[in-house]
Amino acid sequence: MNYKASEKRYESMLYQRCGRSGLKLSALSLGLWHNFGSEDVFSNARSILLHAFDKGITHFDLANNYGPVPGSAEETLGKVLKDDLGPYRDELVISTKAGYYMWEGPYGEWGSKKYLVSSLDQSLKRMGLEYVDIFYHHRPDPETPIEETMAALDLIVRQGKALYVGLSNYNAEQTQKAESILRELGTPCLIHQPRYNLFDRWVEDGLLSVLDKRGIGCIPFSPLAQGLLTDRYLKDIPADSRMAKAHFLKESALTDTKRKAILALNEIAQSRDQSLAQMAIAWLLNNHTVTSVLVGASSVQQLDINLKALDNLSFSEQELSKIEAICSPVI
Repeated sequence: MNYKASEKRYESMLYQRCGRSGLKLSALSLGLWHNFGSEDVFSNARSILLHAFDKGITHFDLANNYGPVPGSAEETLGKVLKDDLGPYRDELVISTKAGYYMWEGPYGEWGSKKYLVSSLDQSLKRMGLEYVDIFYHHRPDPETPIEETMAALDLIVRQGKALYVGLSNYNAEQTQKAESILRELGTPCLIHQPRYNLFDRWVEDGLLSVLDKRGIGCIPFSPLAQGLLTDRYLKDIPADSRMAKAHFLKESALTDTKRKAILALNEIAQSRDQSLAQMAIAWLLNNHTVTSVLVGASSVQQLDINLKALDNLSFSEQELSKIEAICSPVI
């Protein structure tokens, strides 16, 4: 093992309490949805992970199906843990999820106890871990009783396979019911991971209020709206962009109204000495219910750009009003 963590890793990062729990998370967390699978360059993935930790990012977020190939992002992290980050395991918060399709047959997706327990066992083997810090149910299951799904999360904690549990993609009503069941079982809901950004505000229709009242942390994913909230699309559609490749982002998403909003938001960001992406991340962290923001990275340089969002997290009332006026036609 040649890696030795930076001695300055905790000097510049902000750590925030997750809901009413005892756990603090780094204000930026690294998501391994893209760029960490078996089809990606391992040396690049390793560099990003180690650089993230050197910069104070302690939370790495995965799911059973992250890759591609599904499962391979967890294997990548497992290799880095074995060769580099193993001695620092107790300084890391590692999360994974289950809920989406993972294997053939009736037990390979959704929310049954059979699937959730089996999936986490597989995830632990891929990562070479005895436990994860946070285990999420990745999406609500319309057919499995929510009592069974929550009982599975409670069981997993009691088995010592996870320290905390969370929810992802649950709406306000579902979250309220799930949280009540978990609280009765004695395993409180730590955190909720919803899609949330300047253009996608569904969480503001009740969910954030539930999280705030119930003392649940919030960690938004897709903070940059799959790249729309960056400087990539200020002029045209770059040939190497997600939109050009129709990779999770279609050209139809960039309407004239949205392009005008992006340009106007970029002007505010520039007046704050930030890029549009940095301001979009800072805007989320300005919400007291948000514990951490999940960012992706395809390179060390891109991660450093996102980290600079932490240099200016305060907004004036005038800036917030302007942002709302700009976003309101596209929300």
